[in-house]
Amino acid sequence: MPSVAVQLHSLLFKLLLRRRLSTLSAPDAPAAPPFGVSSRPAEQRPSPPSNPSFSPNSPDGVATKDLHPDPLSSLHLRLFLPNPNHHSAATAAASPVPHPLRRNSFPQRDPAPGQDHLSRRASASFHAVGVSPAPAPSPSPRDYGGYLPTAGAARSAARRRLPVIVQFHGGAFVTGAADSAANDAFCRRVARLCDAIVVAVGYRLAPESRYPAAFEDGVAVLRWIAKQANLAACGRTMMGKGTGADSFGAAMVEPWLAAHADPSRCVLLGVSCGANIADYVARKAVETGKLLDPVRVVAQVLMYPFFMGSVPTRSELKLANSYFYDKSSCLLAWKIFLPEGEFNLDHPAANPLVPGRGPPLKLMPPTLTVVAELDWMKDRAIAYSEELRKVNVDAPVLEYKDAVHEFATLDVLLKTPQAQACAEDIAIWIKKYISLRGHELSY
Repeated sequence: MPSVAVQLHSLLFKLLLRRRLSTLSAPDAPAAPPFGVSSRPAEQRPSPPSNPSFSPNSPDGVATKDLHPDPLSSLHLRLFLPNPNHHSAATAAASPVPHPLRRNSFPQRDPAPGQDHLSRRASASFHAVGVSPAPAPSPSPRDYGGYLPTAGAARSAARRRLPVIVQFHGGAFVTGAADSAANDAFCRRVARLCDAIVVAVGYRLAPESRYPAAFEDGVAVLRWIAKQANLAACGRTMMGKGTGADSFGAAMVEPWLAAHADPSRCVLLGVSCGANIADYVARKAVETGKLLDPVRVVAQVLMYPFFMGSVPTRSELKLANSYFYDKSSCLLAWKIFLPEGEFNLDHPAANPLVPGRGPPLKLMPPTLTVVAELDWMKDRAIAYSEELRKVNVDAPVLEYKDAVHEFATLDVLLKTPQAQACAEDIAIWIKKYISLRGHELSY
């Protein structure tokens, strides 16, 4: 049984959610912006600003950056990069021979007394590092003050690239944001535990953008990651041939992904309704196949999925008025999300067990399902996992005792031991599929 404080917070949460849903479903609601919305600032606590540097203000060693990859929509991304220098510093400490600052085929003269050995400037192009005979001028306040990979970092990263975790937040398709305080803290935790780059997706919300807008945003992010990897690869190839790469879209390359990401080890992680998006994206990745190269979805994690169906399960009957997200509020959220006149609890977006829903289940990637004991949606998520196991897909289920929906991602529960243990359990399972040494871990 949850604590009294959690029960009181759940009651207040349900009242606010019901009021919010009623406002969004009202016929006199404001006109939708042409590009949609990916957050509702008036209804969210202040979002922590992005911090693109590994500074004392980032004690967990994770830098963040906000991106808007599509100028024609409100799609928003927040990147979480664990400090790549931690690994290189440990390697350098273990090695008796210091690593040179750079490699050069030509002999170097000794620097004059009082002169720095190297003067370096960072550049956003593929040339990455430039050498100047004079000290660089002091940066102006307008200069970018965040982390920017240098040529040396890029060479080191080529030997140790980080997997990519694409994360979709919860919020019943109508609220939430990729940069909310709770989602920011959760993604930092995942990035640190998994030692991976996390791409948090701020998809378009309903009712301004109804189905399939949020699902299409998830697929668009996967294609954007593939495009970034291909642009970076083309740039490295052209540099190797001695051809200037700046003319080949260098300005479009995201430097963190170009230097540190390994898109061939991509994991999808969805929270609540974000799990529905993750499952849809995984199916589309299977259908698309090699057209997404070099992106390869190796696993997905579905955290208390927002699954429903016309035939109620035992948990739906027993726990319909459970904590935080009760069944009546979720039904209203689905009515807001699905296109007008198409409300159906057996819609492919809601029910994963309806026939004819995408590719055969045996082609789906390994799927970890996290459920809470006091969540009325748990039985359908467990049933979906059982169907995956029947066709020999690795699909374990983690059920947490006395837990509620979003017990590991809500702001009021993020610091509980159960939430931290859940993140650690997820990291253990994910490492089975992102480890370069093979599946040496079992679960």
